[in-house]
Amino acid sequence: MHEALEHEGAPADLLQCLTKVNIPMSQALMARADLIIATGGQPMVRAAYSSGTPAYGVGAGNSTMIIDETANIEEAALNTRLSKTSDFGSGCSADGNLIIQESIFDALLAQLQKEGGYLANDEEKAKLRKAMWDDELHRLSDTVAISPQKLATAAGFTIPADRKFIIVHGDAIGKEYPYSGEKLTTLLAVYKFSNFDQALSMMRAIYEVGGKGHCCGIYSFDQSHIHQLALAAPVSRIMVRQAQSKANAGAFNNGMPMTSSLGCGTWGGNVISENVSLKYYLNTTWVSVPIKEDRPSDQELFGSFYDPAMEDGTFTAADMEGAC
Repeated sequence: MHEALEHEGAPADLLQCLTKVNIPMSQALMARADLIIATGGQPMVRAAYSSGTPAYGVGAGNSTMIIDETANIEEAALNTRLSKTSDFGSGCSADGNLIIQESIFDALLAQLQKEGGYLANDEEKAKLRKAMWDDELHRLSDTVAISPQKLATAAGFTIPADRKFIIVHGDAIGKEYPYSGEKLTTLLAVYKFSNFDQALSMMRAIYEVGGKGHCCGIYSFDQSHIHQLALAAPVSRIMVRQAQSKANAGAFNNGMPMTSSLGCGTWGGNVISENVSLKYYLNTTWVSVPIKEDRPSDQELFGSFYDPAMEDGTFTAADMEGAC
């Protein structure tokens, strides 16, 4: 980047200030770049899109996992811990919400505690809410990406040194219930469902709070449940029986493209819904030569919408009115 700016005759003070993070410097860099990858909050993504430079923006997460009665409880709890504790839960793919079938709820909750979870009581849960959000439900930055021990201390209580994350029972779901939103720290909310349609409804409600387009997942061996989630979830990637934050950004055992930027499509206000991998950093040149024509018929293309009358010139304005 320094070489590119020097080549363009950038002033020395601009080069010296590249390490000083501020909005004007970011805007100056975006205006001079060939391509922008904007990974962050919506204000930054909008700034990238309006910079005049081609840009890929990615959205916020609110990773939610559905765990049904067919799940391997030990596997689900282990992967939850791996996903929740990676980088102290700061990643947008770190598990934030578990929607658990009622018949396995208690067993899974016990297994999560075996994996290092600390189950907060009602009083501690109320204290955590005050430590994590202000009165207008804005997320407080000093409790982002910290250990569960520091999070508990910030809230005014203590937890054992061996605990890896904190668990709270989720309230109702909605923007006025912050535990159903993105946590960005070592805290996990758990919810209970009785039937799979209810689980899907809860999932949709959570993504109305935040995280549309990003990711969700499921622990299930029921292909019908997996298929229903794929049809219903307003997200670009669904991890099946995998640790979300270790999987959806690319892994050797799932075929997802390696990246740290996850497009959220129009759900999340982004131009792409794929992982922003190497191919998006490259320009592609097509060299086209004539080949034997391979053209489907109009009837094949348009199916039941095909009307031969429109092809032979006999279709009139009156016909158009009738079609409308």
